[in-house]
Amino acid sequence: MPESSLTRRQVLRRGAGVGGGLAALVAAGYAGYAWGGSDARVLNGKAAPPRVWSTTTRGVDADAIPFVSRPDLRPPTLTLSHEVGWTAPSALEGSYYILTPKAYVPDGPGQSGLMIVDADGELVWFRPTVASTLTRTDMQVQRYRGRPVLTWWEGEVPTGVGQGIGYVADQTYRVITTVQAGNGLKSDAHELNLTPSGTALITAYGTTEADLRAVKGPSKGTIYACQAQEIDVATGKMLFAWDSLEHVGIEESYAAYTPGATTPYDYFHINSVSLAEDGDLLISSRNTWTIYKVNRRTGEVVWRLGGKKSDFTFGPGVQFYWQHHVRSITKNRLTVFDDGASPAEESQSRGLILKIDESKMHCSLERAYTHPAKLLAANQGSVQVMPDGRVLVGWGDQPYFSEFTADGTMIIDARFPADDQTYRAFRAHWRGLPATTPDLVVKSFTTARTAFVSWNGDTRTAYWRVLGGKDSAHLSELIDVPKTGFETVIAIPTGGPYFAVEALDQYRRVLSRSSTVRPQASTSPSTLG
Repeated sequence: MPESSLTRRQVLRRGAGVGGGLAALVAAGYAGYAWGGSDARVLNGKAAPPRVWSTTTRGVDADAIPFVSRPDLRPPTLTLSHEVGWTAPSALEGSYYILTPKAYVPDGPGQSGLMIVDADGELVWFRPTVASTLTRTDMQVQRYRGRPVLTWWEGEVPTGVGQGIGYVADQTYRVITTVQAGNGLKSDAHELNLTPSGTALITAYGTTEADLRAVKGPSKGTIYACQAQEIDVATGKMLFAWDSLEHVGIEESYAAYTPGATTPYDYFHINSVSLAEDGDLLISSRNTWTIYKVNRRTGEVVWRLGGKKSDFTFGPGVQFYWQHHVRSITKNRLTVFDDGASPAEESQSRGLILKIDESKMHCSLERAYTHPAKLLAANQGSVQVMPDGRVLVGWGDQPYFSEFTADGTMIIDARFPADDQTYRAFRAHWRGLPATTPDLVVKSFTTARTAFVSWNGDTRTAYWRVLGGKDSAHLSELIDVPKTGFETVIAIPTGGPYFAVEALDQYRRVLSRSSTVRPQASTSPSTLG
């Protein structure tokens, strides 16, 4: 790498390490790949060559500003391990991880927010969550009116139930519309799922009174009535609403009633709504351990999968508990994140692919994906089957997400600090076209000038061109360097004292130009933060 083009990590010391999740890996005997070592395996009954892993940590410690050009951004440290020699299939080239990290240490170095990183864990876009009471969840790349969009939920989650609004942003990261619940309710944090017909499937929670004696409660108690709603995104009109209390009895719940609780009894806890292959709805209830297929026209329950009134028999390994994120991947196959807790009913969480036989009303296990550290999530989580058959699992309230080959071999493992988590984890293609211009800061040291440049959210820049001149109206090219990460650090050989940068694509076409700046005085590179 040319000396004129240095990554931020070469100017400041590397990140704070692998984070609190390493202890679990060490305890499970997987310290090898966590540290970039290797692990042995058996293939066809014989010892196979060891799998060699490489680990990269992106981020810096609490005492330094991660990016000179964007000191307002403090994304959490991300450590990503992958098998050496592994390359992404063509179907995934240029794809990114779509995440919503939430930091549970208010004074810690990492912010909560919306986050996109590349396949190596390098930051691409970050929008921090500034208000301490605000939560953002479930960011996805979806399609609206034939175009790719980013969607997410934003609001408050004081008791595990969200009260907020869904957002839809275009490729410039500008919000183009919002999605709000009907029936006088607020949209819940668990789901914002766009359909091909321009509607959004969302969850919402209402409060009412009900007879709770079936769960050893009072005859007149306060309870959450969970709703699945379909909203026309363009008009905001509610097209369909399904209320759990109208179709599912309180006696189906596995959630214990707590006398004297200050919050309503959450017997159902709706946490995902999606389309079945035939156009009906698949609704996941965490607290009844059940997936409900619901007629999209009448609201009637077509069948129950799991729980106390399951219409299906189960093959070995199918039983799930406190599940999340149910999706149909083909006509007779579903993905489910099996939390297994809380309270614990299993020793570890699993990403599941289930086979459904509606003629025999039987469900069998196609594949279960587990983490070598035996992670057990108390809540949240996701499972995504990608175009080549590989599977991405987000481990809920555990600070991990992992990729597996179709046969269950883990090939990529990523983790945030121990106190962080991401509600769901996705991988998708995305082309970011920020409406902003690049950010540039030039530092003047004792013997040199150094430029720090970034462009939050851009996915096209391949090179940076530094311009300089004696006045702001007359700038000429000084140096051309490759982009080396979210923030590229460039040693300026001469020129100035006015500077600007141009972002260039892979063909060296100009994409955008920064504002013109003058150098800021600094004593040494070690005090950049």
